[in-house]
Amino acid sequence: MGNLQQTIAIVRARFARRPANYSWIPWPALAGAYLLLTVASMVFLDGAFVSWRAHLPSGFMAVARAFTNFGLGGWFLLPPLVLFVPVNLLDWQALSRRWRMVAYNWTCFAFFMLSAVGLSGLTVTVLKYVFGRARPALDIGLFSFHPFKFDPYFASFPSGHATNMGAAAAMVMLLFPSWGKYVVLPITVWIAATRVVVGAHYPSDTIAGFGLGMACAVIVALIFARLGFIFRHTAAGLPIRKKTFRLRATWRKPARPSQVLFPEAARP
Repeated sequence: MGNLQQTIAIVRARFARRPANYSWIPWPALAGAYLLLTVASMVFLDGAFVSWRAHLPSGFMAVARAFTNFGLGGWFLLPPLVLFVPVNLLDWQALSRRWRMVAYNWTCFAFFMLSAVGLSGLTVTVLKYVFGRARPALDIGLFSFHPFKFDPYFASFPSGHATNMGAAAAMVMLLFPSWGKYVVLPITVWIAATRVVVGAHYPSDTIAGFGLGMACAVIVALIFARLGFIFRHTAAGLPIRKKTFRLRATWRKPARPSQVLFPEAARP
């Protein structure tokens, strides 16, 4: 409880002390472009999806079914929750400065995952029942919307699995921008696309969900940058990961005796 109370106190103090300055991102233009992409997918792709899926090889369908469950939110919510147990039981004051930073960074990382996936999951759940789009399996029309029906068969738009994948892709690309977009982005796009292959969603459902998940993760990263957790603030564009954010302890090489006795000899 002491660790939790101290963390809450730090967050509240930083919110009060730091102004609400966030990086400038053209949200209206991006949202408008993505909305047009989603609508275009509804008009031109969703209709062709039914006949296209019927001709897919059975082996390809089996592979898609094997991958599709990796889009469930539990893969991204349970690990950080489990991580909180041992980290929160540590006496942080008894740790060395190096290991205290490791525990601090792992805690921030877990909070980042929970916040990004939690925000995207909550948003997509609300939108699912607001729109109430019928799933493809019902075969009652591409534009069959029944708002607030509160039935899983009318919760197709947006795709929850694709939303989780979008949030995961954005988190990795923000934390590891040098290689994340080349490795994680194709994998997450494929897992999101499996929802179309297995017949659970239309293409527009997955496109909308993937973009929603990415947007939620970026919003959480902007808030973390304001508080100084994991990311640093920039005037425009995406937040940048801080150099002090490391998930493992860094050890300095011990100095050689000659460098200790004659430090000038080590200079170039």
